[in-house]
Amino acid sequence: MEFTWTTEQTAYKKQVLQFAKESLGTPVTERDGASEFSRENWQKCANFGILGLAAPAAFGGKTEEIDILTGTLAMEALGYGCKDNGLTFGLNAQMWTVQLPIARFGTPDQKSRFLPRLISGEWIGCHALTEPNAGSDVFNLETVAEKVAGGYLLNGNKKLITLAPIADVALVFAKTNPAVGKWGITGFLVQKGSKGYLAGPNKEKMGLRTVPIGELHFENCFVAEENRLGEEGAGWSIMVHSLEYDRCSILASQLGAMERQLDETVSFVRQRRQFGKSIGEFQAVSNRIANMKLRLETSRLLLYKVAWLKSKGKSAMMEAALLKLQLSESFLASSIDALRCRGGSGYLTENEVERDVRDAMGGVLYAGTSDIQRNIISELLGI
Repeated sequence: MEFTWTTEQTAYKKQVLQFAKESLGTPVTERDGASEFSRENWQKCANFGILGLAAPAAFGGKTEEIDILTGTLAMEALGYGCKDNGLTFGLNAQMWTVQLPIARFGTPDQKSRFLPRLISGEWIGCHALTEPNAGSDVFNLETVAEKVAGGYLLNGNKKLITLAPIADVALVFAKTNPAVGKWGITGFLVQKGSKGYLAGPNKEKMGLRTVPIGELHFENCFVAEENRLGEEGAGWSIMVHSLEYDRCSILASQLGAMERQLDETVSFVRQRRQFGKSIGEFQAVSNRIANMKLRLETSRLLLYKVAWLKSKGKSAMMEAALLKLQLSESFLASSIDALRCRGGSGYLTENEVERDVRDAMGGVLYAGTSDIQRNIISELLGI
């Protein structure tokens, strides 16, 4: 493994960090309280080129081919400079579970129709997999796509779909051949406004309130054959491929948030004084800081390893599961430590510390719960 970054990569990370601090660094408290998504900040990210990190240059992307290492470093910087965890989560969700599958598995027509609009910020895309009875058990999909003349009729319901309430296009997974299990799942690109396509309202939630999450309903929704992504039955392979990238880059933004969190907490405990000395001199506080640093660095190594493996075209199922488990649990634990180091002031919403706890809780649930990651790891070890 080689974790030495090029001059160009480190320079771009600095550019992203500066952009995030200057353009996205404003307090998020009011929008969080109102569960308000900032389309303005989304567009700023699109204009800067963030969304272009997950598409080739021929369709508006930043580089000739998708560079996962640069993408990981950039999303880490974005997570450090932008306190809106919902925004960074939404950006990553579109980039790595919608744009990337289109870029890797789409036809030239699909790439030219969808990618430029997604990259420019004109359209927003969502990845529709989870259902009322198919969460961790993704093979239990009940959404079906029946072959008809010229395309498919889509019927079913999706829930807990990031960006669904505002999405212009959804990558929907449905069963085309239920008899063959996971090999009977197929992906479809379904546009808002299609007859039989209904998006539900934004759901109120504990954290990540600034990114809309909701439901999609399909009732005899016709999808033209030209909007099928890949071959029939290729849906499972597309999902597995994109989820490894998704976990890598979504978690990169969390890593950046963890580093910002650590820096701010260190600054606080140095300045806060009780009993005639800084609270950082108390062992209970300094030990929390040490634990936060340990979680940050061990998570960073796993993140960079997954990014390196994917950059080499290698499978990273085990490593991605380890990363998802380690980093998501670490962000939650460190968020709690950051709050405890601040005492009562950390409990106040106005100080923007307790929000990280609420946002981090989502990380142990989405993209495969911590329990599921442990199951994956155990299974890959032959247990």
